[in-house]
Amino acid sequence: MGGILNSSIARKVAMALSGLFLVLFLLQHFIINFTSVLSADSFNEISHFMGTNILVQFLLQPILIFGVILHFVLGIILEFRNRRARPINYESFNGSANSSWMSRNMIYTGLVVLAFLGLHFYDFWVPEMVHKYVESHPEDPTRYYHETVEKFESPVRTGLYVLSFILLSLHLYHGFSSSFQSMGWANKYAKGVRGFTVAYAILIPLGFIFIALYHYFNNV
Repeated sequence: MGGILNSSIARKVAMALSGLFLVLFLLQHFIINFTSVLSADSFNEISHFMGTNILVQFLLQPILIFGVILHFVLGIILEFRNRRARPINYESFNGSANSSWMSRNMIYTGLVVLAFLGLHFYDFWVPEMVHKYVESHPEDPTRYYHETVEKFESPVRTGLYVLSFILLSLHLYHGFSSSFQSMGWANKYAKGVRGFTVAYAILIPLGFIFIALYHYFNNV
């Protein structure tokens, strides 16, 4: 960790790797959540497996939490170091001439996404931990669908989810392709990589928005 924090190249590579890891998790999370639209039984079955499998709970879940923390800590460090490298602001600066709005505001979209993750953990992960380890309820493989749908009864909470996924899309729009560039993988296939990352940044958050709105309007 000391080497990562002290080396700019190591920080960028670690940032890219943690970002790509979170992108893979996001895709897996979307696939599982989308089954709630198709079949309540399938969603319950998959969620029960993920919630009770020892490998998922005690290996993959801690790795995921570490990946989230590492990615956002490195993002904040990179932002502050970049600002410290240019302590005097330009008298006249046209940022859009050299970079996109997304690239200039990654720290802000990232912080909003981080706040959303806090809400998401509060809505789903914390109740799951309380249910299993604090209140010690017996296993109920049919409870997951109802608990998920219940979260989208509120128009305010549903609206927050929709807004958060829009900002996640903006964050991914620049960050996903930048991860490939940081790893040096985008040079030869730059056009194809860019097209793939843009499609992912639009379609996956849009899919999550569809899921949230689907359950909200089904509850109305």
